[in-house]
Order: sequence, then structure tokens, then C-alpha cells
Amino acid sequence: MPIGVPKVPYRIPGDEEATWVDLYNVMYRERTLFLGQEIRCEITNHITGLMVYLTASMASFILLGGEPTKRIAFPHARIMLHQPASAYYRARTPEFLLEVEELHKVREMITRVYALRTGKPFWVVSEDMERDVFMSADEAKAYGLSICRG
Repeated sequence: MPIGVPKVPYRIPGDEEATWVDLYNVMYRERTLFLGQEIRCEITNHITGLMVYLTASMASFILLGGEPTKRIAFPHARIMLHQPASAYYRARTPEFLLEVEELHKVREMITRVYALRTGKPFWVVSEDMERDVFMSADEAKAYGLSICRG
């Protein structure tokens, strides 16, 4: 006799009382990734597919963190510069305000790092981060993100 998916008590935002919800639904709502087996070749592509969006948003920041003489962007590369963002989920106002405050601190720290490493003024980097900016390898080099084209 199959057991099925375990259910756990969970208070859905907006509801007054907790209800029994399947475990996978709770993990999804809490933005949790649970690995229940050893990472092998068969599942690495699935994990990579799930997580690639996180690294795509941090790619220019990671590139910027490299040794100045080693920052290389291949000719066909596209580098995106944008402001940090948070997933929008329903939260009570105090929790939301704390998240906004933390996001503001992160944005300021990231902008300072970009300004320091690229040599651009803080206000220029801050304005550029207001929208998604896609750059070619040559444009990234001119901006100061990479040193040379690979």
C-alpha cells in the first residue's frame, strides 16, 4: 500500500489557521531545495537547470571579483548588469519592510564594489543598475568589467 506524499501543517499567508499541505508544496513556498540522494551525473543537469538563474544574475559581479589581469570575456559573451532583486512573495508588512531594508543594503554594497572595481563614479553605476544593461565583450571591457576579450 503506497504511503503517498507526506503532509505537514503550514499556515498559508492570509489564512488564520494552519492547514495540512503536502511537503513539496511547503518546500516550494519556502524556496527550499532538498537533495535526497548523492549528486551523480544523472541529476546534475536537473540541479544545474534549477540553479542556473541564480548564477546568471551574479555573473557580472563574479567576473568583477576576479583578478584584474585575469578577467576575460569571450567575444560572443553577453554580460548583464542590473540591480539586485528579491522574489515577491506574500508577507506581512513588518517582514516585508525588513526585506526591503536588507535589499537596500545589498544594493548599496554591490554598487560600491562595482564603482571601486570599474573606476566609475558611484552615481553612474547606480543609474546603470536601474535597468538591465546587456553588454558585449568590448562594451564590458570599456565599462571596466573585463580587462580583455578571450
